[in-house]
Amino acid sequence: MLHEISSRCLKCKVPQCRKHCPVSTPIPDVMRLFEEEKEREAAEILFANNPLSAVCSIVCPHERNCWGHCVLGKKSEPIEFFKIEQYLSGKFLEAYEPPAIEKKDIRVAVVGAGPAGITMSILLALQGFRVTLMEARDKIGGVLRYGIPEFRLPKNLVDRYDPLLHKLGVRIKPNTFIGSSITLDDMFIDGYRAVFIAVGTAKPNKLGLLGETLGNVYYAIDYLKSPDAYRLGRNIAVVGAGNVALDAARIAIRRIEPGGSVTVVNSLSEEDMTGNRREIAEAAAEGVQFAHLLQTIKLEEDRVKCVAVNIVRTETETFYEEDFSRVTEIPADSIIVAIGQGPQGAVITESNVSKTQRGLVEADENGHTSSRGVFAAGDIVTGPKTVVEAVAFAKKVAVEIEKFCTAPE
Repeated sequence: MLHEISSRCLKCKVPQCRKHCPVSTPIPDVMRLFEEEKEREAAEILFANNPLSAVCSIVCPHERNCWGHCVLGKKSEPIEFFKIEQYLSGKFLEAYEPPAIEKKDIRVAVVGAGPAGITMSILLALQGFRVTLMEARDKIGGVLRYGIPEFRLPKNLVDRYDPLLHKLGVRIKPNTFIGSSITLDDMFIDGYRAVFIAVGTAKPNKLGLLGETLGNVYYAIDYLKSPDAYRLGRNIAVVGAGNVALDAARIAIRRIEPGGSVTVVNSLSEEDMTGNRREIAEAAAEGVQFAHLLQTIKLEEDRVKCVAVNIVRTETETFYEEDFSRVTEIPADSIIVAIGQGPQGAVITESNVSKTQRGLVEADENGHTSSRGVFAAGDIVTGPKTVVEAVAFAKKVAVEIEKFCTAPE
């Protein structure tokens, strides 16, 4: 099966798949090595380019990246490179042994063990830095563990990164909140040369509507962390249009009472939903219903109140317009709000690092913040993005941190 995929690959001289991959995965090179049965060498290339290759092969929006830009897709089925990547990277993690690394007497702190934090820890450890990875929860993974459902990303895959980090010499400090008892200043006093902030965005955005504090209204980012804690009833409405909304809906459809329903209430058209096309299709196949072009205006104990939204097209633009003469009510024993996330945590609020108007860390394209020696990347800088985008950003910042830490003082 996998060799059939690789044999169809054209190994383009100017590969569009690589061009549209945020981390520029050398897909043709990996395909050649795989066909030559040099699996270990192919896997090493994948890991060196993207330490979270095993994860990205599963959760990436492939239709927007490699798969969606394969030239074969113009006339036939595009190459499913991610299946080969998943196979190679999964085996690589199971048998990972680090190379011999000459340790530098330079300490770097990484705050937040999500995609950007894990990536940074691996990259810096491979360069010989003494890395301490600080995580507010008891296990590493961040959104990989607490924000992506098990059926999309198995937790045992995320678990493999813990022993890998230990083999690289990374010290992991779980249950460590930065900004309350420990501050960024404390770290520099203790000899850290640089601090990398990658705490993500775990605070749910509010709708700001009547009824949001009612006992049947929850936030998707919280629901995804521990769905077993919730009793949602028979009919569930999920307000949102992105991947988090889809994940919440797909978990809920697996847990509803017999005869119940899960409805995604979306103010956009189906074509303009921000969620991945494949996820939308899979959710629909699993029984999730979609109510498009409905703007939520009130949350009640047994329903969601909405008004219709009209698509208005002019010669220069297309926009949405609410029609308050057309009111719709969707029955809902429980309502899950999924309209994005923002920054949370004392490491942001209690530090001197400059913030944007949205409360995110203000950093340049290379991760430099307003405080010397403090770098940042991932969702805490960009707002919620994909895992592979967080990896790409962290890779750029890792280069800057190495320059900063090794420059003459």
